[in-house]
Amino acid sequence: MSDWPQGHNGGDRHGRGSTGAEPEGARVMRQVQRGSGAGPRPSAPSRGVPPQPTYTDGYGEDAYDGYNTGQVYGSPGGGGPQEPPGGHGRGPRPAPNWRKRIKWTAITVVTVLVVVSVGTYFWADSKLKREVDLSKVIDRPDGGEGTNYLIVGSDSREGMSAEEKKKLHTGSAAGKRTDSMMILHVGDNGNTMISLPRDSNVTIPTFKGSESGKTFPGTGRQVKLNAAYAEDGPELLVRTVEANTGLRIDHYAEIGFGGFAKIVDAVGGVEMDIPKAFKDDKSGADFKAGKQTLNGEQALAFVRTRYAFAGSDLDRTKNQQKFLAALASQTATPSTILNPFKLYPTMGAGLDTLTVDKDMSLWDLASMFWAMKGITGGDGKSMNMPISGNAGNGNLQWDTAKVKTLVNQLKNDEKVTVSGN
Repeated sequence: MSDWPQGHNGGDRHGRGSTGAEPEGARVMRQVQRGSGAGPRPSAPSRGVPPQPTYTDGYGEDAYDGYNTGQVYGSPGGGGPQEPPGGHGRGPRPAPNWRKRIKWTAITVVTVLVVVSVGTYFWADSKLKREVDLSKVIDRPDGGEGTNYLIVGSDSREGMSAEEKKKLHTGSAAGKRTDSMMILHVGDNGNTMISLPRDSNVTIPTFKGSESGKTFPGTGRQVKLNAAYAEDGPELLVRTVEANTGLRIDHYAEIGFGGFAKIVDAVGGVEMDIPKAFKDDKSGADFKAGKQTLNGEQALAFVRTRYAFAGSDLDRTKNQQKFLAALASQTATPSTILNPFKLYPTMGAGLDTLTVDKDMSLWDLASMFWAMKGITGGDGKSMNMPISGNAGNGNLQWDTAKVKTLVNQLKNDEKVTVSGN
């Protein structure tokens, strides 16, 4: 029995087949092992392996073409492809162009601000209730320098629930009256805020009805100033103020009870320094002396109280001026203007209940608030309409001479030297 494993076709131990002839592959391999020759290694006769060229180094050892097991493809010195100098491979990352980045960031920020500002303007402009038509006011005095606003706080309960009326101590009277009236003059020589007491004695002039268009001749009838508003609304009030002062009113702005309280709450309350404690059951006021922050309900009670003061309506008008100026000052601050979570609720609360004349723009409205803010900071003057005494019907009589001087100074946009009560 042969010592060779099966599968050699009975060949001998030298690899010879049964025919006695030595296979060509075996012969070549044997020559290489003996170092007796050099030349290309013949391809394997089978197994589908492609021919691999090889050389001997003259010492009986194969010399492969730089491709051995000690090298890794792609590593230095290896057989893998090497990136030539100056090739197209990834080079060092270029330094960022900060000038270009800053430029496009600035353009983006400005674009966003413009879009937001324009959107806010049209949103706010659409909410303004332009319902007062000053073109219906007849026999108007000539205009002067600067701009004159008639600012009115009415006791309108429009949109208020029974619970809100009870909470704010407004009562449920039908119709509308006005508890506060002010003339705000905005000019180049300082701004002036003049309170018109609701009990001021005035003469109702000839006027045209705001709804009927009918002309009602003046009869010399003397009433309290707030009666003009109750009789025919804002148009007759403007007509009465102009006829009794000779000062032309350029714009009209009115806010009701509910809107006033909502604005105060939207800005987070208004800080006031109350010099003396007072209490009034009719308005719901109950304040201690000192600095304190008033919410909407407290603010409304503060500006409506008159029975707790010796000067009654005159003292109330001073508190109204003081509070409105403080409100305007707090509203026009960066913490409100730059904070959308405060700005939009504040604007929404005010615009929803603010009634203005048909020619009032948002710029006019902003000018009005900025002027009120300036008066708080000392850039202007606040006063009551000069009073000479008590009229025979119990109303407050204006000081005719002082009022004439005051109106002339406002018309000419001069510094106001007249003092009020």
